[in-house]
Amino acid sequence: MPNPSPLALFDTLEHSQDSYTRKNDNKAIQQDIERTQAFLNSYKGSLGTFNSYRREVERLLQWSIHIANKRLKDIKRDDIESFIRFCQSPPLTWIGDKKAPRFIDKEGQRLSNPEWRPFVVTISKAAHRKGDRPDAKKFELSHGAIKESFAILSTFFNFLLQDDYVYMNPVALIRQKSKFVRRQQGQTKVRRLSELQWQYAIETAKKMAIENPHDHERALFMISALYSMYLRISELTASERWTPVMNHFARDSDGNWWFSTVGKGNKQRQIAVSDAMLNALKRWRTHLGLAPLPSLSDTSFLLPKTRGKGPITNTSYVRKIVQQCFDKTIDALKADQLDEEADSLIEATVHWLRHTGISDDVKHRPREHVRDDAGHSSSAITDKYIDIELRERHRSARKKTIIHQ
Repeated sequence: MPNPSPLALFDTLEHSQDSYTRKNDNKAIQQDIERTQAFLNSYKGSLGTFNSYRREVERLLQWSIHIANKRLKDIKRDDIESFIRFCQSPPLTWIGDKKAPRFIDKEGQRLSNPEWRPFVVTISKAAHRKGDRPDAKKFELSHGAIKESFAILSTFFNFLLQDDYVYMNPVALIRQKSKFVRRQQGQTKVRRLSELQWQYAIETAKKMAIENPHDHERALFMISALYSMYLRISELTASERWTPVMNHFARDSDGNWWFSTVGKGNKQRQIAVSDAMLNALKRWRTHLGLAPLPSLSDTSFLLPKTRGKGPITNTSYVRKIVQQCFDKTIDALKADQLDEEADSLIEATVHWLRHTGISDDVKHRPREHVRDDAGHSSSAITDKYIDIELRERHRSARKKTIIHQ
């Protein structure tokens, strides 16, 4: 008999204080749920981190309740290995074909959504364009996802260990994680736009803005900021921890402009603003009917809503706007018979703009400067964007022969 799909335990960050909606009659299980919620509450400062950690610990807790029938304090090293294998091939009833919300509002209550699943199968954007649909039977957990799961679960058990709720960290006892995670030799390929794709994308955005300023000046500014300042999408939209406003662009005593933001890990940083980005800001503010440059007292929203009041908070809205520009760029590339470039652009996401900006700048800026503007925790991360060695390596191999004359 197939395992029925479990109902969600933990709600969104916004409703995290109400996440005990699904009480469990078993007191031991309820204690596990409450300690897990306490762990998640310690990451309220970062929406992305909260969501990632919630996903992994929820899967573990659902598995321990419904599959292993074990308490968190009873989980050993072998159990973690069994859990990872379970995640690699979960029951079909645990796999969804869309990202459904965990909880829904119904008659004034937050209730578990029966359509939510712990795992979701996805397909590429190119496959979706061809009419393919997600198939739960083709679910696969990437090596990156497995590696992330190990890291998060280790952090989780360290939290429980320090809280005297468990007696050991079973994840730390696994010495051969490599049997689950394949090691890769050399650099990981950075997913970015090619130089030609970027030129077409920014020119397409400019044309769209000229033809329809009301709808597309916003897109041009977004794309410029994501590329030029290496912004993550969460750094461009408003949230509980940070709302971008105009005076986050500020000039120092030397006349240089900087942009302040709060990024991954709730870390605040200053980003050097180029002359080109400053011109993009002037254009955007002029479109909004503001003075070309902001004063220190200008607290108007950097990205105001098109309808109603307040800043843009929905990252999906930003993705939709950028995707419209990518779609137009694909059409432009195909019109110029650049089908290969057009086809590879189909897979592009908003985050590729950040990768592209970093990759382009690290070629001519000191890597320490790029590192600090990008908010990387170390230069080793920035080094991943340096593809000069790869180019030289391929150039030296290009004319190798098979048959010696």
